[in-house]
Amino acid sequence: MPRPSKRKAAPPVRSSDVDPSVRPAPKKSRTKQIDKIDHLFDTYSNKSIGLIDPAGIEFLCSDLGLAHTDVRILILAWKMKAEKQGYFSKEEWQRGLKCLGVDTLPKLKKAVLELEKEVIKSDYFEDFYIYSFQYCLTEDMQRSVDIDTMCELLDIVLRSQFPTQVNLLIEYLKSQSDYKALNLDQWRNFYRFFKEVNFLDLASYDPTQAWPVILDTFVEWLNERK
Repeated sequence: MPRPSKRKAAPPVRSSDVDPSVRPAPKKSRTKQIDKIDHLFDTYSNKSIGLIDPAGIEFLCSDLGLAHTDVRILILAWKMKAEKQGYFSKEEWQRGLKCLGVDTLPKLKKAVLELEKEVIKSDYFEDFYIYSFQYCLTEDMQRSVDIDTMCELLDIVLRSQFPTQVNLLIEYLKSQSDYKALNLDQWRNFYRFFKEVNFLDLASYDPTQAWPVILDTFVEWLNERK
């Protein structure tokens, strides 16, 4: 997961919105679940700062049988709405594990293994895709991500869906010298470009549309390779 946004709180639930046929879990049961989630948090947290830090995340990845660069670790951070790259607070941990419906390591491991399949093919992928960029903004007021990190992020987030396109874009990004860092708009349009443009002939690419200049030059680079 590349080394390191905020969401509005959900509106309060009104009594009229609640399905009377669905009973909430008993308070004792909910408390027991939180206790188990907190116990698992304590297994990986740095007690001196009250957070799961990069070392704790490496330990967690090892227990889950995943590399820290596995997209499922990034999806787990998204489920938690983690704000600082490389760190999970107890509140974020609770949010993520409750969202997944797990409270033990075996349950978490099983749930995490299904995360990529769940997110890649869902309506939530674009939200995750934007989050993955924002998670890499590690400094206050930072608006762009350096090329090396961007290439790593492309490889983690999009390779499973667009392997050929990702290989070509990474090759281009590493060979060009016009851009040292890229912003969110450019990141958004990479995904749109991969979905809409046929790389075999590039005939579906219309430069008069609102594409970032970097994609115009990428297409020129692709055409020169033919």
